[in-house]
Amino acid sequence: MSEKLRAYLYLHFCVFIWGFTAILGKLISLQALPLVWWRVLLCSVTLALILPRKQILGVERGTFLRMAGVGAMVGIHWICFYGAIKMSNASIAVASMATTSFFSALTEPFLLRQKVKWYELALGIVILPGIMLVIGHIDWSMQLGFWVGILGAFLAAIFTSLNKKIIDNKPPPPLVMSFVELSAGLAVTSLALPFVLIGTPETKIMPAGWDWLWVGTLAWVCTLLPYYLTLLAMRHITAFATNLTINLEPVYGVLLAALIFREDKDLDPGFYLGVLIILFAVFGHPLLKKYFGKNEPAGNPVT
Repeated sequence: MSEKLRAYLYLHFCVFIWGFTAILGKLISLQALPLVWWRVLLCSVTLALILPRKQILGVERGTFLRMAGVGAMVGIHWICFYGAIKMSNASIAVASMATTSFFSALTEPFLLRQKVKWYELALGIVILPGIMLVIGHIDWSMQLGFWVGILGAFLAAIFTSLNKKIIDNKPPPPLVMSFVELSAGLAVTSLALPFVLIGTPETKIMPAGWDWLWVGTLAWVCTLLPYYLTLLAMRHITAFATNLTINLEPVYGVLLAALIFREDKDLDPGFYLGVLIILFAVFGHPLLKKYFGKNEPAGNPVT
């Protein structure tokens, strides 16, 4: 099995696991910020316990700061994602993330100083009508959640591209990268948490009952494992290919939400037509890459 194929298999497994995150976000009774805080806290503490201190302290200062910046954006991205779930529903939140590939088609070439690939930009644009189908068939009360999700998608495009830049330049081991970035996410959410408590004192911080099981599953199964595998996969594929594949998350998320929460009652056929457009873009990318990528300069990363 080639390294590239293994990378895609890792990534598709991660996307399937991430399909459950919206479900868990709906099941957990905590608001968005406390939920994310517990998620990154459990991940950071776990990695701190299993990683040798020598590996963490051996990270070059500039690389450490760049990873910390990425982690801060990851934390804000998760707040947007779970905020979108609380403001709308799980289906709308995961669907809004489909715009990530459009943003990635622009941010990756800019941040990595590469030429924009017209077929990647075209695929990112093709997804937009699907998004319009989604937003056009939800009531106004859910649209704020959708746009919060869009902000999260934009941040995801940026931090994925920045991670790719780090990975292409002698990166630390994936678990060390995970620890630094998740710890930075913990720092950001910890700074924001007191302001939320001051503004809304009734906000619940401690998980209760089944929340502990769902938060633990979210942290250890749906965060640590896929975060590690995604960083491994990105050593062999581009940020755009990563984000395009992640567009399958709405498919899993919507189907799971429909099965568990009966959210299919809030959606009409236009929503599912949008999902089909997403699938077309995801599976069309490898074919376009194979056909048009032959003329790309040898120095460009191969997806």
